Amino acid sequence: MMTLKDCIKASQTQLFRSLLRQYNENSIARQGKFLLVRGDVPVLLVAHLDTVHEEPVHTICISEDGSIMMSPQGIGGDDRCGVYALQRIYAEAEKKPWLLFTCDEEIGGHGAKAFVEEYEQEKLPQELANMKMLVEIDRRGRNDAVFYDCGNPEFEDYINSHGFLTQYGSFSDISLIAPVLGVAAVNLSSGYYDAHTRHEYINCRHLENTIVKVGEMVAEASQDDFSQYDYQECDWLADWQNYGYAAVKQNLSKGQRRIYKRLMEFFAVEEIERYRQMYGDGILQQLYEDVREYCMEG
Repeated sequence: MMTLKDCIKASQTQLFRSLLRQYNENSIARQGKFLLVRGDVPVLLVAHLDTVHEEPVHTICISEDGSIMMSPQGIGGDDRCGVYALQRIYAEAEKKPWLLFTCDEEIGGHGAKAFVEEYEQEKLPQELANMKMLVEIDRRGRNDAVFYDCGNPEFEDYINSHGFLTQYGSFSDISLIAPVLGVAAVNLSSGYYDAHTRHEYINCRHLENTIVKVGEMVAEASQDDFSQYDYQECDWLADWQNYGYAAVKQNLSKGQRRIYKRLMEFFAVEEIERYRQMYGDGILQQLYEDVREYCMEG
């Protein structure tokens, strides 16, 4: 199994080849697209192999207590933390989960799209539709749980019962995969911060926290009486209303709601609403453009 440092320093191609060697006898590989690893427990764990940083990581700086990792080249915790986490969970599990490593998530989820296309063409195991849940480990922070357009309240309660808090995001691989498989999905924090910038860093303790929690979920899902959580489409307007967000009381267009959802990846709802109160709905587009420019500069 690769160490976290190994995962950070390898290129996407190198990672793919290393993982293929590691799981060769039990995997389905599509070079440059995805690597699917069969498991015993009907839970699919997901992570992506690419990062936004063009320069390979040569130097890793570690805090004195060993808990924080950074690199002048950009540490690439998004999503090398997830790649490492999946390996750890698989290695330590008595009964193994399924794993899916995708390529090129950062430029539009190309690996996930290839996976979905092959599944729909029945080129992949159709038992994937019998997964009890999908868990991606690709979210910033410590205890975030992002469900995207999946609105299964029982599944959300289950994930929250493990100490995760519901947050909002715009896109990750599971937002493409979950609707096609018909299985409820969540993206969980993996301990990286300041993603897509040179200042990105990894809190190893926060990453370890998620590894332990997801390991517990896999063990629970191995029990015969564990629920199979179906994918249910989320009604975003109703969801906002349930949480009492003032945004639904305003007549936002469909495009503005889409931008609003993307901004929730970077701002708390209270912050967005404060901007709207000060500058009107037109500020949503400006905020989004500012965020995109910041990420590209980073």
